[in-house]
Amino acid sequence: MTTHPWIPVFLEAIQAELNIADNTLHAYHNDLTRFCAATDPATATRADIESYLLGLDAAGFAVSTRARHLSSIRQLFRFALQEGWREDNPAILIRGPGAQKHLPATLDEAQVDALLAQALTYGRTRNDRLRATCLMQLLYATGLRVSELVSLPVQAARGDPQMILIKGKGGRERMVPLSGPARRALHDWLAARDAMLAAKDKTSAFLFPANSKTGHLNRTQFFTMVKTLAANARLDPRHVSPHSLRHAFATHLLAHGADLRAIQTMLGHADISTTEIYTHVLDERLKSLVLEKHPLQAP
Repeated sequence: MTTHPWIPVFLEAIQAELNIADNTLHAYHNDLTRFCAATDPATATRADIESYLLGLDAAGFAVSTRARHLSSIRQLFRFALQEGWREDNPAILIRGPGAQKHLPATLDEAQVDALLAQALTYGRTRNDRLRATCLMQLLYATGLRVSELVSLPVQAARGDPQMILIKGKGGRERMVPLSGPARRALHDWLAARDAMLAAKDKTSAFLFPANSKTGHLNRTQFFTMVKTLAANARLDPRHVSPHSLRHAFATHLLAHGADLRAIQTMLGHADISTTEIYTHVLDERLKSLVLEKHPLQAP
């Protein structure tokens, strides 16, 4: 599809103002390119936009995807109004499709233990196993987003830290504590990583270096690794992902009495309402426990 001239200007502006992640920027580009290929934003009316959204519905797009498209379109027209490209905003009164809230998929503690155990034997070499163990221990100990984990700077790991500094969405920084097993795994991987790079006479700014465009392990490689660990642990890979480990981190902390505000800070949520969904996850698990284990429940 040909890129409409408004799109690169808009993307450059929001990147400069909001410092949004590359993946988010890519989603904006794809959504708006599709929209502009169907409707000229310079002349589009509210009816045109609503017709476009109905077309996405008819094509089988999920509610969450249609809501994201509308959000992208709204922001484009808001920017167009500010820049004087249009004298009105035809998207301002359009209501979203009303996305249904789904509880996040999570794992119980035994399932997480099984994944961590599999990481100890993952890969062909000792370095492979040390890296896999470090990745999984860090993910479960910190609840990092995948992009934050794979792009961790090596300097964050130097000096046997008890906490690491994370730069998250929108450039917001936060400190996240490390568990004992995560610190040990980090220490072992760091020693192996440094020796490996020294043997190749190479350097890297990343904790998990790789031969990629970014210079670090990419999301797809890590996603594949987690799916393989799930299969090896005899868990259904469809229900296990890096993000489900992030959910497990939050849910298990909450179950053991952690403060919701502290979990919000560690997850890097801007709004506590995002974190509050984990209380609902806990409610659902407690209901299931009563239904399954209460002595008055009929067999």
